[in-house]
Amino acid sequence: MADGTHTGRKGGGELSAPRLRVDTPERAGLDPGELRQLVREVRALTRGANPWAAGVVLVAGRGPVIAVEEAAGWAVRYASYDEAADKGVELPPGARVPMTVHTPFDLASLTKLFTAVTAVQQLERGTLGIDARVGAYLPEFRAAAAYDVTVRQLLTHTSGLRPELPLYDCPDDAARLMMLRAEPPTSEPGEYLYSDLNPLLLQYVLERVTGRALDVLVRDGITRPLGMTATGFGPCPGAAATEDQRRPWAKVDRGMLRGVVHDENAWALGGVAGHAGLFSTARDLAVFCRTLLAGGSYGPARILGPDFVELLLTPPGLGFALDQPWFMGALAGRGAAGHTGFTGTSLVLDPATDTFLVLLANTVHPRRRTADNEPRASAATRLARAVRGA
Repeated sequence: MADGTHTGRKGGGELSAPRLRVDTPERAGLDPGELRQLVREVRALTRGANPWAAGVVLVAGRGPVIAVEEAAGWAVRYASYDEAADKGVELPPGARVPMTVHTPFDLASLTKLFTAVTAVQQLERGTLGIDARVGAYLPEFRAAAAYDVTVRQLLTHTSGLRPELPLYDCPDDAARLMMLRAEPPTSEPGEYLYSDLNPLLLQYVLERVTGRALDVLVRDGITRPLGMTATGFGPCPGAAATEDQRRPWAKVDRGMLRGVVHDENAWALGGVAGHAGLFSTARDLAVFCRTLLAGGSYGPARILGPDFVELLLTPPGLGFALDQPWFMGALAGRGAAGHTGFTGTSLVLDPATDTFLVLLANTVHPRRRTADNEPRASAATRLARAVRGA
């Protein structure tokens, strides 16, 4: 449908894809001992004076079975960050907020996956061409048009656009838009360079071809048909806290953040952006993973046809990172797909073993630091070891 509407229903008498259910590791074809060790290791990530994360939520499973659903630590632990002491100022125990399996998180760059799925939905409908030039849809984006940047290049981070722009320093929306329209590639188009600007430009393309805002496209095309009621763009008051966002470690001065988008550019753009801005829970993201593993269907809903899911997850991947051991561990190697987010979020789905792993953490609470991806890789490796008969 040219207006971007998606029915979210299967047609022609097709059978419904099984919904997720909570069951034993054995019913999922997973080794319970390995999963018990996975839970112990994840719980340990929140302990000590300087934990990997203030809090963590883990959901893992195989096929339609959730075999592990675990929360540990705190959704809100710190009131602020003490720069002089180089540590967080802890809230009194009674004022802290425990992490639960229902806690929403600022997904950060996991938002890119939803933008990518929304784009592939338009490819399926024929309203968007994967090798079409961005300038054909957005002629006012002069630099992208002049360099013949394509939709495929936006989806594969091969446009040559720099990683980001300081949109948060612009005085208003008009200045931000002017900066984006004038931004040329800084490297040769066709070369890989990860950039937030790619899904951001893709957002403008999608909004132009559908006449709908990105938040509406994500809601109507993905979250509503899949029943992902805890997923949406912010604000999200009950979310896990992120950081005490202040210069010099951050780019703007906003104080301790909870329920509002962490990414400075997404914040400057009003909280809805192609690269960041979504909030969700681990259970909702498990539904998202299961849908893709099932060829685009979940229950009676279909958000993509199997051929277009295959296109999404075929190397080099459209929006998804493929077979990256640095956060996928031993799941990488046979077509595993996923992504990470700056706030501490990650997901992996592995078609080869029909497994999924969602690990959400507020690693930037009380302040950002260099990412340590070893816990993500270790969790994925533990799940890989748990697979029986793979």
